[in-house]
Amino acid sequence: MEARISGTTTMLGLIGNPVGHSGSPAIYNYAFAKLGIDYAYLAFQIDIDRVGDAMAAMRTFQMRGCNVTYPCKIEVMQYMDVLSPAAEMIGAVNTIVNEDGKLHGYNTDGEGLVMDLHDHGIDIKGKSVMICGGGGAATSIQVQCALDGARELYFFNRPGKSFERAKAIAEEIQKKVKDVQIHLCDITDEEALRDAMQTVDILINATSVGMKPMDDQSIITHPEYFRPDMVVYDVVYNPVETRLLREAKAAGCRVLGGKGMLLWQAARAFLLYTGQEMPVEAVKAYCFGEETK
Repeated sequence: MEARISGTTTMLGLIGNPVGHSGSPAIYNYAFAKLGIDYAYLAFQIDIDRVGDAMAAMRTFQMRGCNVTYPCKIEVMQYMDVLSPAAEMIGAVNTIVNEDGKLHGYNTDGEGLVMDLHDHGIDIKGKSVMICGGGGAATSIQVQCALDGARELYFFNRPGKSFERAKAIAEEIQKKVKDVQIHLCDITDEEALRDAMQTVDILINATSVGMKPMDDQSIITHPEYFRPDMVVYDVVYNPVETRLLREAKAAGCRVLGGKGMLLWQAARAFLLYTGQEMPVEAVKAYCFGEETK
């Protein structure tokens, strides 16, 4: 990459904590080089209390934009000049585009997950989907699954602020999508968890459980709840195979890790940054060692 950085190179980045494990720099920088775009992408470890400084720096350094990961997706909202309809509905931003000093906030997380499922021949439409988590990624996935025609959604959250937020999101979704049935559940309620897992088609972990240093943990503490006809998706992609996926696979489930969501949400953000389509199949082969179609 050093050979292509010049005095005109435009900077983009990722903010959040932790970011050292992120695959985003490899994805974006390979795609920029592949298409001959004079951009460079770096990762910056930023805690919530420094988000305001990061947004000011983006304007000062005339960065083209940045992606936002845990735990900053909700916090950055207050610094946006413009929000996309999806970001406003979700209440979280994962992609920021700097348009001449005005920061435009978007959310591509939910699209990324649904596009990855579709890339693996799995359609959300008409399905019963269980989503664990109450953060920005979980909310984006909940909204996108509803918009893409899920028949039934189970929102599993811990009691407290995230549960109340999930309740508000469920009410907002119901205003826009009349046909979807939504169940709000306490993730500490083992009976509710067991009952839901007897019927759902797709289970999605949208929490950080399973990522280091929690890589010895799983959001599902009873592996006997898995059914062989379930799809189990973990947004965590490092490690590639989390405990959740390992135990679900042992039970006969079809399992998918979060690197596909990372790729497809990045592809949507790439279009916002550059106006060009990301060379997805080439990125798959280079960054993930997957054969192109």
